[in-house]
Amino acid sequence: MKFNDMIKAGLFGLALTLPTVTPVLAQSGLSVLRGTVSSNITVATNRAIVVQSDQPFAEISVANPAIADIATLSESTIYVLGKAPGRTTLTLFGADGTLIANVDVRVVPDIAEFKERLAEILPGEPIEVRTAGAGIVLSGTVSGARKVARAMELASRYAGDQVTNLMMVGGSQQVMLKVRFAEMSRSTSKALSSSIGISGLVSGSTFDSGAADGALGLDQGSALFSFGGGGLAVDVLIQALESKGMVRTLAEPNVVAISGQEASFRAGGEIPVPGIDGSTEFKPYGVNLTFTPTVIDGNQISLRLTTEVSALDSTVEINGIIGIKTRSTTTTVEMRDGQSFAIAGLLQDDFGDNVSQIPWLGDVPILGALFRSSDFARRQSELVIIITPHLVKPVSGAALSMPTDRMRVPTEEELFLLGTTEGTSSLGGSGSQGVQGSYGYVLE
Repeated sequence: MKFNDMIKAGLFGLALTLPTVTPVLAQSGLSVLRGTVSSNITVATNRAIVVQSDQPFAEISVANPAIADIATLSESTIYVLGKAPGRTTLTLFGADGTLIANVDVRVVPDIAEFKERLAEILPGEPIEVRTAGAGIVLSGTVSGARKVARAMELASRYAGDQVTNLMMVGGSQQVMLKVRFAEMSRSTSKALSSSIGISGLVSGSTFDSGAADGALGLDQGSALFSFGGGGLAVDVLIQALESKGMVRTLAEPNVVAISGQEASFRAGGEIPVPGIDGSTEFKPYGVNLTFTPTVIDGNQISLRLTTEVSALDSTVEINGIIGIKTRSTTTTVEMRDGQSFAIAGLLQDDFGDNVSQIPWLGDVPILGALFRSSDFARRQSELVIIITPHLVKPVSGAALSMPTDRMRVPTEEELFLLGTTEGTSSLGGSGSQGVQGSYGYVLE
């Protein structure tokens, strides 16, 4: 019994010392054969290259013939033609069916000709051209936005819409627009009217050839003559009035905007206009300027400009609301930094006259002037707008000054005893720091 136990123990120990044998199940599947992978082959669209193999091959295939086409020139030479941008694989097999190599073929757009054309059209511009997938990437710093547009348009001829723009525009891209609005308005009006009153023969009878207060609604410049005899009295009222006026309007705004962004300026006011539903709407008037600058090439600037000059028109009034007369213009121009132009020189000449008379009596020669009232008015206005763009760059805040920097509030002694409205500067003199002549904030 003990002998059997010893045999069992010995067999169990032998079993522990032997390696475990796992049964192998027959499975059906595919094995991936890995051959020598050569470096990538790059070929341009509609261009061909010749590839040399280190080993003779018996069979050759390409994964996507739409991207690259192949032809065998010998047992170790391959002709590869790029057809469309993309990537594909070229596989070579030996005579015994073994895999020789898998070759990655990359077909890219033909940028050699594109670079030549780009250098001809935009000479001196440091534009870098690269390929990315089926497209073209443009990078570098160019001198103007117009050259960027030209490069993008040329690239689209070679890569369609697969063009990536990484170019930057160098130089200053902020434009200060200096605008001068100048308007001169002159007006002249004259009026001559007469009134005749006859009393005595018919009590209270009066003949009137015009308004007693004249055609302009004023009582200045009038003269009254009275004569008579034998119970007959004649009163003659003659009124002559002449008026002249001149209005000068000037505004010089300076507005800064970045290239491609819109900026506006308005100087004036608003007039309330009641609506039908009882609400009130405010209509603006004055000087209005809206412009969009674009730096297109170096110091050349394209400006899209809209200007408007409006004023209250007392000759037009409806229900107590005064009308607004407006003159505006919209234009697009190109110029260089510091150049100027006049976008509008508008001359307006208005003339009007009026004659009121007693029928028949006013047509009598010479004496008919006593039986009629005449007036005329003439208004002339001229508007000129001068535009000057400048390329500008920001500066340190310490380099700028304000009109109030040189002014100090006067003390009570300076105001009441000396009568000065501006305090004495610590540098001597008044708030102008002792400067003689005109002074203030000037921006050139």
